[in-house]
Amino acid sequence: MLDIYQIAEKAGIKKEYVIPYGLDKAKIDLRINEELKDKKNGKLVLVTAITPTKAGEGKTTTSIALHDGLHYIGVNSMLCLREPSLGPVFGLKGGATGGGKASVIPSEDINLHFTGDMHALTSSINLISAVIDNHIFQGNELGINPEKIIWKRALDMNDRALRSVTVNQNEKKSAPRQDEFVITVASELMAVLCLASDPDDFVARIKKIVVAYNFNDEPVYLEQLKISKAILKLMRQAFNPNLVQTLEGNPALIHGGPFANIAHGCNSIIATKLGLKLAPIVVTEAGFGADLGAEKFLDIKCRVGGLKPDAVVVVATIRALKLHGGVLFEELDKENVEALKVGSANLKRHMENVAKYGIPAVICINHFASDTENETKALIEFCNENGYEYAFCDSFSRGAAGGVDLAKKVLNTLETKESHYHPLYEVELPIKAKIEKICKEIYRAKEVVYTEEAEAQIEKYNKLGYDKIPVCIAKTPLSLTDNPKILNAPDDFVITIREIRLSAGAGFVVALTGSIMTMPGLPKVPAAVKMEAE
Repeated sequence: MLDIYQIAEKAGIKKEYVIPYGLDKAKIDLRINEELKDKKNGKLVLVTAITPTKAGEGKTTTSIALHDGLHYIGVNSMLCLREPSLGPVFGLKGGATGGGKASVIPSEDINLHFTGDMHALTSSINLISAVIDNHIFQGNELGINPEKIIWKRALDMNDRALRSVTVNQNEKKSAPRQDEFVITVASELMAVLCLASDPDDFVARIKKIVVAYNFNDEPVYLEQLKISKAILKLMRQAFNPNLVQTLEGNPALIHGGPFANIAHGCNSIIATKLGLKLAPIVVTEAGFGADLGAEKFLDIKCRVGGLKPDAVVVVATIRALKLHGGVLFEELDKENVEALKVGSANLKRHMENVAKYGIPAVICINHFASDTENETKALIEFCNENGYEYAFCDSFSRGAAGGVDLAKKVLNTLETKESHYHPLYEVELPIKAKIEKICKEIYRAKEVVYTEEAEAQIEKYNKLGYDKIPVCIAKTPLSLTDNPKILNAPDDFVITIREIRLSAGAGFVVALTGSIMTMPGLPKVPAAVKMEAE
């Protein structure tokens, strides 16, 4: 592991802007932006994937592989990733720092406490809740209706017991009420951090957050609580992107971490824009499949940040495609060319969706030892028949050398193909029209239905003037539908919008589908338990 000052020097960051957290990680002082403001931006490459399966796709591993592969062939690049959440680290997913020889380090620090950003966010979120309840207790000058408090407490842990709680029990001045926790990375404050252009923009955005409604059903804004300066103090260090390195000693910025199934799934605009000033190529990723992370990256983050992506990498594995083709998980190591061909429909669906944004794409096949020669040949034929650019990657076992094929294909795409990026929809469209455009054009639903509650919420947001903002759809990552059991590339299905939540500070509305939860639960055997055997 190289000294963090060596990594900063390699990234073109002067020592005066490095705020060290030990010898192996640092925060970057935002004063650097003034020095870099006139520098030309690099090109932006998004790494996304097919619909995730328990067979694994390796999107973060591929992002690291591409970054290391570019450096291996002498091309400077910067990697911009999200910070892991403790919930998935101890839950189903485990760590989120890549795998094998394609990893960012110090992995354990990054997966756990890192530099305290998650703590700052969680503390800020819960400060807001504490002040709301204290305001009511102290006389309720704002007339907050306790039954219409929409701001939720948070914890950066998968804890299903907190999905429904009772607060103010045995409190004489405040009536008990039902409430809920969300996981920190699903909170609006995380979205605001990742969409803000700088600390001033962050403060301006949080002041617009609607925390509750009063007894006249009028919005109560966070600005009215007069705690924006206190939140700014808590968040002060969290604005600075975190600098670490890959196992190959290449620089990586890791900053912000909203979930892609229940939030917008991208790292911070602050870190991405810094990367674009530091390197001629920036590699970033968006959570889960292209129907979630990539859609939100392209329709929300790029729109808000004024970003124009130059290429997209869609990650797939032969194992995952076979699972989409109907093979049982336990039988994935057996050759099954026909199932692979059937499951390739999922890959094709995601490639078609990326094309709708006008961006050239490269398929990355993340190689596994169980991939047979016949299966590999069949997938190559599929790519050739459809005119898809493709590359194979095995950086998990080979490190940077295993990412060279992918690096060369991406570099060639950047040099020979022009991006004509445009969002899927115009924000001026009504809320329902935006939801239906995503559901029908990206998911391929035949119909979208709304509960009475969702209908009433849309009507309310229309009246409040929040109809002309992007839509963030909360949906299972395991299917293009809102049913996690339906794999591959289904058509002719119905999606149900059960609830619409307003994130006025982030600048979007969240449409919750199916049974999606904003506080995940732990699996039967959590990763935390599996660690005992290691």
